Amino acid sequence: MATGRRRSRRVSLPGVAELLRSASPGPVDPDGDDQRRASGRERHTQKITVYLSAEELLDLERARLALLRYGAAADRGRIVREAIAVLLADLDARGRDSLLARRIVGTNLDEAGTGPDQELPRPSESAI
Repeated sequence: MATGRRRSRRVSLPGVAELLRSASPGPVDPDGDDQRRASGRERHTQKITVYLSAEELLDLERARLALLRYGAAADRGRIVREAIAVLLADLDARGRDSLLARRIVGTNLDEAGTGPDQELPRPSESAI
């Protein structure tokens, strides 16, 4: 880095109000047309690093190529942002019955050695 001002390596984190707000920016349409939209092609100031297995990366690339065949060109980042938007809208609309909650709770139960026939735990009031 050139001499002069040094860039801070400190990460800016969201405040409590941002963390506790609903994940959805607006109401969810009961007809299934959620109003959550991915950010699309714009400069993104926030970044996360996600590690994928070789199989997951190959699946992501297959999805990109499938979309290209359908006439929808999208890079992997756009596909990931769209997938996140869809899953979070479903979580907001359906809560514990959402695909994301069922998969994550199911994975946690599997890792804990609990059978899938047991009732899923309800969130505590303090977690809501």
